[in-house]
Amino acid sequence: MDGEGGSSGLVKSAAVKLSKMGEKTKQLGTAMKDPHQQRRIILVIVCVALLLDNMLYMVIVPIIPDYLAELESEQAEHVHVVIHPNSSYNSTALDKINKNNLDIQIGVLFASKAILQLLVNPLSGTFIDRVGYDIPLLIGLSVMFVSTCIFAIAENYATLFVARSLQGLGSAFADTSGFAMIADKYTEESERSTALGIALAFISFGSLVAPPFGGVLYEFAGKKVPFIVLACICLADGLMLLTVIKPFSNRTRENMPVGTPIYKLMVDPYIVVVAGALTVCNIPLAFLEPTIANWMETNMHSTQWEMGIAWLPAFFPHVLGVYITVKLAAKHPHLQWFYGALGMVIIGASSCTVPACKTFGQLMLPLCGICFGIALVDTALLPTLAFLVDVRHTSVYGSVYAIADISYSVAYAMGPIVAGQIVHNFGFVQLNLGMGLVNVLYAPALLLLRNVCQMKPSYSERDNLLEEAPQGLYDTIKMEERRAKKKGYSTAGNSLSVDENGFDPFRAQRSLSEESSGPEYT
Repeated sequence: MDGEGGSSGLVKSAAVKLSKMGEKTKQLGTAMKDPHQQRRIILVIVCVALLLDNMLYMVIVPIIPDYLAELESEQAEHVHVVIHPNSSYNSTALDKINKNNLDIQIGVLFASKAILQLLVNPLSGTFIDRVGYDIPLLIGLSVMFVSTCIFAIAENYATLFVARSLQGLGSAFADTSGFAMIADKYTEESERSTALGIALAFISFGSLVAPPFGGVLYEFAGKKVPFIVLACICLADGLMLLTVIKPFSNRTRENMPVGTPIYKLMVDPYIVVVAGALTVCNIPLAFLEPTIANWMETNMHSTQWEMGIAWLPAFFPHVLGVYITVKLAAKHPHLQWFYGALGMVIIGASSCTVPACKTFGQLMLPLCGICFGIALVDTALLPTLAFLVDVRHTSVYGSVYAIADISYSVAYAMGPIVAGQIVHNFGFVQLNLGMGLVNVLYAPALLLLRNVCQMKPSYSERDNLLEEAPQGLYDTIKMEERRAKKKGYSTAGNSLSVDENGFDPFRAQRSLSEESSGPEYT
């Protein structure tokens, strides 16, 4: 009897636990269906994807040069033994030739990711506008996973080059669709700035923590381990994306608004100014990363660990810059252009002071200033791109964030290849003075954005010029909101329905507005 009672008690307790687990699963499913909870989960997925991309971009910094040097020395020894088995060949000249070849190989390898990303972005932006944001993000994560696995097993330069180029392909999809998804889910400007600021903080953390992370694991566990860890995180992020968003679920896409073609966005003067600022402000970081280590070793006699953590302290001012810009943008959104211009001036001044530093401690100040300024520019201008698309084009964000990604890629494609040549031909001081001057001179161009916050959607352009029924859910909702406003305005007076250009959109589009109603809601 006691045995039966004990077994029945175990069965009951198991049943209670199962029921509790079922309730928690239901609560989790309900939470995932809630739009506010779902967009938070989406923000986490996107931030992890951006973190991974930038960690993979920078984790090779302490690994690849050393690994390639080992491969090069092995090949050189083999060639020396085969060709000159009994001769006393000038080893100093051979080492110099090998070092020059190695520097070129490393520069091309580092730049290959940004170059391929630059080439693919116009296509990925258009693809994202056509199919949505979730499937391209999954494609990007899948390609990044494959790229990371190839990095882990690569044993020669050609395989490393393929892995690095594949990462650029994955980034063109993952980064662009990630930013576009955040802009799409967070429609309020203050929320959008906060969400994009969080994403930028993850990018900064990934870029700055990856070199010490990769260096420590490479030193104590070997080349494969850092990439295996990143591949596992990438796989987990992809599975979370499949679970939460379900990209391949049966759903209609015909209600998606048709995005503005990327070539039209590229000739929008406001978007051009923002894209130029994003390129210019990232040039100091992109050009210093491949050159500052040699300069520190030559002028400061820095140790390996000092060169390895040179950028790590800059993470904190970068996050501080993101936080300050988000708070200021919430209170004074009309000054976004000013925050960007101020950031460019800070970057310019900091870049000019880098060559004057004599110690490792002194060098930390301008490097922190550069990252603080980049945080101001990125956090102020990335939400501005989404706002410009909202008010001047169609609210589909794939192409505009592809342009932003192109802006970054231009800087990081030139950096590893061009920076070394500039230092060799003109000097490290001239490189920094030139980068600082370009940033300071570009800052006044952001004055063109000072009236952006006063812009409103051009109803005459969206309705009159297109001369067609509203396309997709976004336009239908806007039409319905306009109809509601029209009814309210008609009681207050017809003069209120005239927009700032003296155009009466409701009178001109009365028939179109009346015809567009609820079918797309169903």
